[in-house]
Amino acid sequence: MSTRPLQAVETLADDLCAWLPTQRWFAAKGQALSSVRVIRAELIAGGDPALVHTLVEAAGGEVYQVLIGVRDHLPEHLAHAVIGKLGDAYAYAATHDPELMSLLLDLLAEGADRGGLSWRAEPGVELVTGLRARPIGVEQSNTSVVFGFHYILKLFRRPVPGPNRDVDLHRALHRAGSAQVAQPVAVVAGEDMVLAFAQRFLGDAAEGWATATASVRDLLAEGDLHAGEVGGDFAGEAARLGAAVARVHADLAAALGTESIDARRIGATVDAMHTRLDTVLGEVPELVEHESVLRAAFDAVRALPGDIMAQQVHGDLHLGQVLRTTAGWVLIDFEGEPASRPDERARTRSPLRDVAGMLRSFDYAALHLLAGEEPDHQRETRAAEWADRNRAAFCDGYASIGGDPRAHAVLLRAFELDKAVYEVSYEHRNRPDWMAIPLAAIRRAS
Repeated sequence: MSTRPLQAVETLADDLCAWLPTQRWFAAKGQALSSVRVIRAELIAGGDPALVHTLVEAAGGEVYQVLIGVRDHLPEHLAHAVIGKLGDAYAYAATHDPELMSLLLDLLAEGADRGGLSWRAEPGVELVTGLRARPIGVEQSNTSVVFGFHYILKLFRRPVPGPNRDVDLHRALHRAGSAQVAQPVAVVAGEDMVLAFAQRFLGDAAEGWATATASVRDLLAEGDLHAGEVGGDFAGEAARLGAAVARVHADLAAALGTESIDARRIGATVDAMHTRLDTVLGEVPELVEHESVLRAAFDAVRALPGDIMAQQVHGDLHLGQVLRTTAGWVLIDFEGEPASRPDERARTRSPLRDVAGMLRSFDYAALHLLAGEEPDHQRETRAAEWADRNRAAFCDGYASIGGDPRAHAVLLRAFELDKAVYEVSYEHRNRPDWMAIPLAAIRRAS
């Protein structure tokens, strides 16, 4: 590998331009890139294979982090990861290379300064090395690598300057003794941004989405039974999940404080809901018939008496952001809504935002298996029963620790409908067959 990695990687600009849009974590999915500018390339490890840490700026200003491996001869198991050629050598996505990824754990254990980056374990943590690395392939926004059964390192694909919300909230919850998060163990940082974050790997965990949708499949397979009569009933887990979310909210409030949102900020929140609706109405004609109901639900928030309590919350909570371990439910990925600006993610919010996100997720878990099918009244009825049962159980569980979210029906309804409007737009652009799910929720509210 050249001792001048920036100049070398700059020759890959056209290849990166073609490669980036094919990645799951690329923000503008399905859109071609007109140009890519390499803004940083530093050698982390020389030799064969070599490892280069790279930041690239896509047309439009979005910055992406890419770890590039370089080999003279590419093994067959890395052929799918090729980005392009650097002279006679192959440049490829290094996250697929166990040999190079294992090096990252060594750097963290050493507390190294390498490639212009700091590699640091958290205070009091001694990392075990010599563990095999393997990538996790299901993420949408980032890329994570698991080391043995000990640690998981998340590579932030769209890093931004300043504090990292995911790291900061995990640290606050860990200091508070929360059992609902995995222990933070290490951080990789540049001069002004966090680039990667490692935590204890929960090897016994099952993803919430997979667990919930397995329950829905059991129900739909039975056909004649109701949600509470099937062996795979999820309501008990939904209640325990609600309690876990309430505990996280309580711990965040205790650790980081709360504040009151006054009428001015409430009005700005409602205005943002209307602005989102304006945009989606222009994209999705099917939403027009529900406009008056949606606007009335949003405006009802303005009439609420008194201020609204706000605090740090998860910010993007759904069944894909929770894990069921043998010890209970754990929340992951506290970055906030990926489409929001960093300053927006950092703001305090009503905890009901998280509750609304999870309630919408139960709706998705119940109905996504019917998307694209011919209408079947019985299956639709059973799926709706499952959603209603688990939404209620989640709220019951939440109420057992915190206040009952259903006591704030006006605000919760507005947050749910605002989320559904966002979902309509997302599905319209990405999964048209699924657009019926949020539209059905809006229709039920009409």
